[in-house]
Amino acid sequence: MPLYERGNVHIHYEEAGSGFPLLVIPGGGLNSTIAGLDGNHPFNAMKEFKDRHRCIAADLRNANPGQSSGPLEVDRPWDAYTDDHLGLMDHLGIREFMVLGYCIGGPFIWNLLKRAPDRVVAAVLTQPSGHRPELPDQFYENNMKGWGPALCARRPDITMEQVSLFLSNMYRARADFVFTVTRDFVRACRTPILVLPDDIPPHPFAVAMESAMLAPNAQVSLYPWKDPKDRIPLAVRHIRTFLRANEPAAAAVGQRAAAAD
Repeated sequence: MPLYERGNVHIHYEEAGSGFPLLVIPGGGLNSTIAGLDGNHPFNAMKEFKDRHRCIAADLRNANPGQSSGPLEVDRPWDAYTDDHLGLMDHLGIREFMVLGYCIGGPFIWNLLKRAPDRVVAAVLTQPSGHRPELPDQFYENNMKGWGPALCARRPDITMEQVSLFLSNMYRARADFVFTVTRDFVRACRTPILVLPDDIPPHPFAVAMESAMLAPNAQVSLYPWKDPKDRIPLAVRHIRTFLRANEPAAAAVGQRAAAAD
């Protein structure tokens, strides 16, 4: 079981395939795990793209079904997770990488782009989560029921009061748009982005489309792409084409060809 350790943080991760690195961030909210890629996702990016990419995924810190653990950093919830993602890449000796994230992976990707814009060369936001004004407390309430109690039962050092403050800082204090960055940041972000929108309560279509419209180098896949299920392979092909086009080596070949013309 590969493990990345930094002080009292322990992150279980797995790798598959070879090629330009692709960090895969599973969905599932704060219970995001590698195992969930097989059961709860429209497709498993680790399996789909390992033929061309060195795919890396990790259990989220303190996900109840997972094997990663660490302190509950109440004052910096989003940045604590981003520390884990960037720290894992450092541990593996990876400087530049692409990233594909499901659900909660959307806000994580925007935070990665804010924290390490020179390292993330392209990003795929798959059914990204975001703030829905008509359901302003859904993430707080869902995690107070579906994540916090089980965490406290496993970790006597963590209380529900701490969980409440953690979730409040994560979602209530940032109750807008994609939680981790502002619209002005997205408007100025030059990184190539591909958005695969969804439209269920945690994955608002309006937020996904707004981020795609604001980001100057964004693309949007077809919608709906998950239903009927025979559309999923088409969406996967779009992702594959997007990743191939934005690999640094592929970009260099394209630039040389354009110069020759």
